Amino acid sequence: MAPSNRPLSPTTAPDLEILGEQVTIHPTGYVEPDHQGEPNRDETILGERTRFSDSPFDFLREISLHVSGSGWRAYEGFIGQPIYYPGFTDNMKAAVLSTPMLQAKIRQLAQKRVEVEEQQGLIKKDDPMYASKKAKRMGKIVESLLEVSEKMTDDMICKFESKRFIRGAAYLCSQLLTKAYHQGIHVSSDEVLHLKAVAEKAQAEKQSIVFLPCHRSHVDYVSLQLICYRLGLALPTVVAGDNLNFPLVGQFLQNAGAMYIRRSFGNDALYTTLVQSYMDALLKGGFNIECFIEGGRSRTGKLSPPKFGILSFILDSIISGRVEDTIICPVSTQYDKVIETEGYVNELLGTPKKKENLMDFLSASSVLSLKLGRVDVRFHEPWSLKEFIVKQQSRFNNIPGQLDLTEINRPEVRTRLLRTLGYKVLSDINAVSVVMPTALVGTILLTLRGRGVGYPELVRRVDWLCTRVRAKGGRVAHFAGAPTSVVVERALEVLGPELVGMVSGLPEDTFYAVDRFQLSFYRNMTIHLFISEALVSASMYMRVKQGGAPDTQRISYEELLSQIAFLSQLFRGEFIFPTEGLAVNLHSTLLGLEADNVIRVVRNVPSSSSPTTAGTPISIELSEAERACGRENFDFYCFLIWPFIEASWLGAVSLMGLTPPLLSPSSPNQLSNQTQPQTQPAHPPSSSSSSSPWLSATHVQTLAQLLGKTLYHQGDLSYYEAVNKEVLKNAYDRFHDEGILLISKPRDSRSPATLRLAPDWTPQRDPLTGKLRAGGRLWAFCERIARSRREGKNRRDGATVSTRVLALSERVMGELFRGEAGVGVAQGEGEGEERVVQKRRPHRGIESGAKL
Repeated sequence: MAPSNRPLSPTTAPDLEILGEQVTIHPTGYVEPDHQGEPNRDETILGERTRFSDSPFDFLREISLHVSGSGWRAYEGFIGQPIYYPGFTDNMKAAVLSTPMLQAKIRQLAQKRVEVEEQQGLIKKDDPMYASKKAKRMGKIVESLLEVSEKMTDDMICKFESKRFIRGAAYLCSQLLTKAYHQGIHVSSDEVLHLKAVAEKAQAEKQSIVFLPCHRSHVDYVSLQLICYRLGLALPTVVAGDNLNFPLVGQFLQNAGAMYIRRSFGNDALYTTLVQSYMDALLKGGFNIECFIEGGRSRTGKLSPPKFGILSFILDSIISGRVEDTIICPVSTQYDKVIETEGYVNELLGTPKKKENLMDFLSASSVLSLKLGRVDVRFHEPWSLKEFIVKQQSRFNNIPGQLDLTEINRPEVRTRLLRTLGYKVLSDINAVSVVMPTALVGTILLTLRGRGVGYPELVRRVDWLCTRVRAKGGRVAHFAGAPTSVVVERALEVLGPELVGMVSGLPEDTFYAVDRFQLSFYRNMTIHLFISEALVSASMYMRVKQGGAPDTQRISYEELLSQIAFLSQLFRGEFIFPTEGLAVNLHSTLLGLEADNVIRVVRNVPSSSSPTTAGTPISIELSEAERACGRENFDFYCFLIWPFIEASWLGAVSLMGLTPPLLSPSSPNQLSNQTQPQTQPAHPPSSSSSSSPWLSATHVQTLAQLLGKTLYHQGDLSYYEAVNKEVLKNAYDRFHDEGILLISKPRDSRSPATLRLAPDWTPQRDPLTGKLRAGGRLWAFCERIARSRREGKNRRDGATVSTRVLALSERVMGELFRGEAGVGVAQGEGEGEERVVQKRRPHRGIESGAKL
């Protein structure tokens, strides 16, 4: 089939392009057409920026226009509550420190301290001056706590003080951003116009807009602040980790809208109350807020599970009645190329994350000289948080239209409400996300068999993928008037030879993935659209990989349903699934694949004896058309999910190596003594701890990555992306939810977590040789995952693979039992630090094939 040259963009709302000083409207999106003979045409896109070397006078004039404020640069008359005036910081600090909640907490903490001092005999009840001394001491403690609160508040809150500062900051950030992303920032004009209307209504009712963007780059908050500044919306207060509060840069960001909070609050009741008080002050005042729903930046390219910290504070403000309502606006930010991906790969392979500092910030300036394409920002339809709460409560207790504060303050109800809120936001972000050209090309390159792909075939498959994205309700970045071939060329240019290589001198240019791990970041930007098809295809692969005649590769509906249910549970924390339930989702997915002529579904025919079963699926197989085209569509869906299946299988296999070695009959305490650190005394093991001791969670996952790298290079693991710290961590979390792992976390967040195998999941060893047996509950779990793995080197010889993989797992993970990795036992089993053994969440077991 010849490659298509039809435009990629559907008929949708026009785009706005924000590029430095200019805001340009494009009827349905835009790509500057190629101009033959003009190799520097891209430079003219950037030509609107005045450079000091070209024209010092014009360069200085532009800066003066921003600093003094001219036209829109003045940032006057914006929509929202007043910010950027002298005294804003003092007013906000006063509002935070005067909240009844904070005042009550300070008195409570002071009272507790006085009671402790009474118990220690520092304040004697038989003293004639007891009452006055107690009151004096109470007042002094309250005063000290107020001073501490004032200092913490000053360190935390943003400081919207100077319009001259924000004008200069906006100019600086705009120039830096558009130098790196030379095609500017794109937004939907319809979405922006609607957002401005919502903002005007929120301003009149003194309500906040809480922007909840996805988080892939540090550029996220810069781009949203620039959009708000350029379009005349009040800048949001951006919730940021205090790791960004390093000298010079931290102060700059704080004056530009950043508020700093600790990564972990621990048991600091005063700090927790202070953060809640600040949230109340912002929401009561109608100030906009920006908070990243995923917490930290996603290192994998897809959405991470929601973090509920700040979200719980916002929810509490509404539920408690301290704030009437607030507006939630999910935001999607997509990039042609993310600046930090190379660093993400290093982190995912186990390199510790470096603490942010000024030198690293300055050394990153070389990145700004690159041409990284464009940034697309999309805004979901904003919605009322209070209406959401009332609607969810009516689902819980069937009481429509009212807020029952007694019911909703039950811990289990609030937890469920918070999780529902978090996943709704993620779903809304996915709904408006735009698939960028680099994601299209990266996805195709990583979902094709063979080493590379010819240029015409690459264009054809990108065109096919665009059609599939739209058919699934997704959005492709606007490129009106540009044929697919031009878009592919633009994507290849942005990705560069470090990610995508080209073999020239052949009958046709052939492209191949150079850095598959880094390229997987862009592939993962599309996987949410096809997760249902991917699970169906991976489950069918259990039969398809057997080869032979079509009858051999056919799978019964019951077997397919069982495996899909198993995989859905396995990836419950990894992907966002449709909410209709397993049976409904499977039915619609099968209909879609059948309509696309990928599969053939055999159904019951109507009969008088069984009228109710008419039309129900009996078996599923690949269609003749799909076989004729070499399974390219079926393989595409499998390739999307296989790296995640490999990672889960690797995680499960690594657990086999957590089985402790057999104890010597002559030294029953040998294992317990070996697994104690030198600084702690040995303790006689209980029956459970002697069978599986507590081990450092970090060290376990590090060795699991080492095991994965070894299996990859030896050919027993197909994807290097499976050796991924984040995906492995998610797999371990799922194993904990299933009761396979027990996790013990210290109350002090600075101390490491520990884990061990649950007794009923611990594999057996041969009593004579001491070697692990390829059997038991955990091995069956590994084999269940492996049924959907990609067939590869030595994969058919099950006995040989089992022996080799088990031996390697035992050898690598056995490092844990050689006296260096064990970290003692949790409280209740020894005299270690105070710890909490986490209970697994109640669920229907993964072994039973439970649905989401």
